[in-house]
Amino acid sequence: MSGNHADRVSGLEADLARRSEAGLLRRQQAVSSRSGVVIRRNNEGLVNFCSNDYLGLASHPSLIRAWSQAAQRYGIGSGASPLICGRYDIHDELERALARFTGRERALLFTSGYQANLGAITALAHGRRDRIIMDRLCHASLIDGARQSRAQMRRFPHGDSNGLERMLKGNNSDFALVVSESVFSMDGDMAPLKTYARLCNQYGALLFVDDAHGFGVLGKDGRGGLEHSGLTAKEAPLMMATFGKALGVSGAFVAGDNVLVEALIQYARPYIYSTAMPPAVAATVLAALELLREEAWRRRHLQALIQRYRAGAGRRGLPVMDSSTPIQPLLIGSSGRALEVSEQLQQRGYFVAAIRPPTVPQNSARLRITLTAEHSEEQVDGLLSALEEAVHL
Repeated sequence: MSGNHADRVSGLEADLARRSEAGLLRRQQAVSSRSGVVIRRNNEGLVNFCSNDYLGLASHPSLIRAWSQAAQRYGIGSGASPLICGRYDIHDELERALARFTGRERALLFTSGYQANLGAITALAHGRRDRIIMDRLCHASLIDGARQSRAQMRRFPHGDSNGLERMLKGNNSDFALVVSESVFSMDGDMAPLKTYARLCNQYGALLFVDDAHGFGVLGKDGRGGLEHSGLTAKEAPLMMATFGKALGVSGAFVAGDNVLVEALIQYARPYIYSTAMPPAVAATVLAALELLREEAWRRRHLQALIQRYRAGAGRRGLPVMDSSTPIQPLLIGSSGRALEVSEQLQQRGYFVAAIRPPTVPQNSARLRITLTAEHSEEQVDGLLSALEEAVHL
C-alpha cells in the first residue's frame, strides 16, 4: 500500500528531530551588514572568520562602482538564457579576458560553480562506457555531476596518486575523466596536480580541475592552483573556477580548448537551460580581475596572515591540518562540541561556523576558519586567544 502526504510529513518530522538531536540540523543565519571582516548578526558585531572573500574584494569601491555603472547601462537581469538573447557583449568580453588570464583558448560563463561543475561533467562524460574517476573528498557539485551523468563513477582515496594510477591502469572504459579540486574546500590542502596531469597523459585520460578555492589566491599572478603547480594548458586541458570567492562577486567559468568549450555550449544543460548571468555581474567580475592584477599586496598580506595563524596555533597547542591556504580547519570531532566551540567564539566576538556531517565525514566536525586579506594581524591574534580559551574549556 502506498503512503500518503501525512505519512511523508510525519517521516520528515522524525528525520528532522533525529538530525537536531545529533547536532546536525542546519540553520539559516542572516547578516545585516555589507560583506567584510566585521559583520552584524542579530544586532551584534562579529569579526568574521568564515567568509570565502579571500582577497577582501566583495565590498571594494571599484566593484561597487562597476556594478552601478553596468546596471545603468544594461539593467539588472539578462532576460533570457545565453543561447536565446541573454548573452551580452560584456559576457563576451569577460570570457575573452578569462581565456587570456588562464592561458586557455576559450572560456564559458555559468551562474554558479555548482552549475559549472554539473554542466562540464555531464556534457563530457555521458556514455555508459565512460568513467569518471575522482578524489573521495571532491565537492558535492562534482559528485552530483558524476551521478547525473550516465558514466561509471569511481573514487580514489584523498590525494592518493597511487590510488588514482591503480584505477587508470585497470580502466577499460571508452573515455576517462579524472576530477579533482586544486584546494579542497573543507581541509584546505592542495592536490598533487602535477602528478595527476602526468598520469592522465600516460593513460590517455582527461584531467578536469575545480580551482574554486585556488583561483585568485595561488600562483605568482593569482592564476590559481594550476599556475601554482606549474601546469600548462596542455597538461591541464580543462578547469573551473568561481567568482564568489577570491574575486568577491558571484558566478563561475569553465576554461579549456576550443573543442571542449564548444562541447559545453552544445551539451551542458545547466548552461543551455538557465537564465544568463546578469550583465552587471560580468562587468563587476572584469573589475575584480583588474584588481587582482593591480593589487598583488593582497595575496602577500594573506600569505603572511596564514603563516601567523599557523605559528600562533602551534604555540597554543591548537591542532592545525596540512593546509598552506586561507582555509585553516580546526578539527573538533563531535558535532555537538563543534557547535559549542563556535558559540563560545561568538560570545567572544568572533564568527566561525561549525561544519558537520554530511558536509564532512562522520566524527570530523570542525571549525572552518578562513583568513582574508582584509583581516589584520591583531584580529588573527585575537581569534587565536579566543580559540585557546574556547577549545580548552
